[in-house]
Amino acid sequence: MKHFLDITKETCPMTFVKVKLQLAKMDSGEQLEVLLNEGEPLENVPRSCEEQGYKVLSIEPLDNSQHLILIQK
Repeated sequence: MKHFLDITKETCPMTFVKVKLQLAKMDSGEQLEVLLNEGEPLENVPRSCEEQGYKVLSIEPLDNSQHLILIQK
C-alpha cells in the first residue's frame, strides 16, 4: 500500500516529525510518498529517514521547486 503526505507548508524540524509520525502508523514494507520543498526539508528528511532505518527509494524533482520522495518502511 502506498501512502501520501504533503509537508510543503511545514518547516524544519516539523517536516521530519510529520514524516516519522506517518511512518509509525504504517506497516513494514508499505511506502510513503512525501511532497516537500527543496532546501532544508530536502536535505534533512531523506537523511533522517535513512538514519532511522527507513529506505529512501527515490527522490524526484518537480517543476515548482518541490520534490517527491518515496520512502519504504
